[in-house]
Amino acid sequence: MTVAEWNERYRTRERADDFSAAPTPLVVETAQQMCAGQALDVACGAGRHALWLATRGWSTAAVDGSEVAIAALRSKAEQLGVTVDARVANLARGEFPMEEARWDLVLMCYYLQRDLFDSLKNSVVPGGLALVIVHIVESGGEPTPTRLGRGVLHTYFEGWEILHRYEGESRDPAHHRPVSEIVARRPA
Repeated sequence: MTVAEWNERYRTRERADDFSAAPTPLVVETAQQMCAGQALDVACGAGRHALWLATRGWSTAAVDGSEVAIAALRSKAEQLGVTVDARVANLARGEFPMEEARWDLVLMCYYLQRDLFDSLKNSVVPGGLALVIVHIVESGGEPTPTRLGRGVLHTYFEGWEILHRYEGESRDPAHHRPVSEIVARRPA
């Protein structure tokens, strides 16, 4: 989808869950095992993960190409009385340069941009975590621009300590397609 299509989707609230869904269970499970620190939510949409982290003491930044989604995130953060550094940037155009070794936790949930993996990994502090969830093809299917093939996600994290790896049906009620999940620790 284009940024304009995402804006329209958020503007019309095509999926009301985008604005009220709880964070995906993997984000909750992972963050609860860490001390609050600096977190980045890449392709954050309406910001359910960034907001959840911010309400738990994380210094949180969030980025998405949809200005409508970011406006909703900012409004919700104000209602909750938390601060989220929410930015509009087209990730596909490289409009959000990721600082090297900046974040304790980087999330990229339900977004696939293959050329973003190196920047994402470099932005994690040594010993910090990357949490990635992407949709994958159905059994026997071919990879697409928005879906990885099965058994591929972990290859982007060679040399990292894999703390969690899963492929199959999504445990997130907001997503119904098969997923690949990974939580990986950057070498110290």
